[in-house]
Amino acid sequence: MKQARPGPVQYAVLVLLAIAFLYPIWWALSSSLKPATEIITSPLSVGAVTLDNYRAMFADVPIGTGFVNTALVLAVKGAMTMVFCPLAGYAFAKYTFPGKNALFGVVMLTLMLPTLVLIIPLLLEMSALGWVNTYQALILPGSVDAFSIFWMRQVIAAIPDELLDAGRVDGASEFGVFYRVVIPVIRPGLVALAVLTTMNIYNDFVWPVVAVNDTEHQTLQVVLSTLAQNVTGNRVGADFATVWGELLAAGSIAMLPLLVIFILLQRHFISGILAGSVKG
Repeated sequence: MKQARPGPVQYAVLVLLAIAFLYPIWWALSSSLKPATEIITSPLSVGAVTLDNYRAMFADVPIGTGFVNTALVLAVKGAMTMVFCPLAGYAFAKYTFPGKNALFGVVMLTLMLPTLVLIIPLLLEMSALGWVNTYQALILPGSVDAFSIFWMRQVIAAIPDELLDAGRVDGASEFGVFYRVVIPVIRPGLVALAVLTTMNIYNDFVWPVVAVNDTEHQTLQVVLSTLAQNVTGNRVGADFATVWGELLAAGSIAMLPLLVIFILLQRHFISGILAGSVKG
């Protein structure tokens, strides 16, 4: 049976929704290129193009340090997530061992705990280890999270057991079966997990602002949260328009990496989302 194609009304609704979602992004990018005074006096107009907001922002705000710290945390923490969570998901999906269901139930229960509930215990743990204001505090907590394990379990559960048995018959070890058979099959799911992990780490604010209180280890989101204070502190007489201009410039730069990643990986991300919806 052929699938019905969307009609003109559906297309019109989709176009309107796309405009509604994309307009704020376009407004932020275009406004960051306008003179600061025009952002306040003519917020919806397209005025003269200038890079003054970006020059002033780079001079007033340590956004480069925020990018470097975020990139470091993203590389190490993301790598740990992409290595250990698929292994845990594979164990829960394809192995039978005592206490498997109970252990997986405990993992799932942690999803019900709000992040704010865990902040104080985690901070006390980091303090006891002497890791406050260190990269360890930014990287290790949450590097192997329950959602990623659940996601990988759902994706791997859809792989036929016969395919894994065929790899074992060919002489592959258990790790060989995982890396040579499972990984190629679940590649869309891995891409989706990579995109979600990147977004979560990149946008994380609550834990970094608690675990780090020095400028040397601040991530990008923490730097952005203190941007207005940096602008007014570094420039005597900075007015409201100046602060808004530099805020929009910094926000536009911070937004671009995620936009590029999603545009490049959107096809794999969508197919991975669908793969993860299979019931295991």
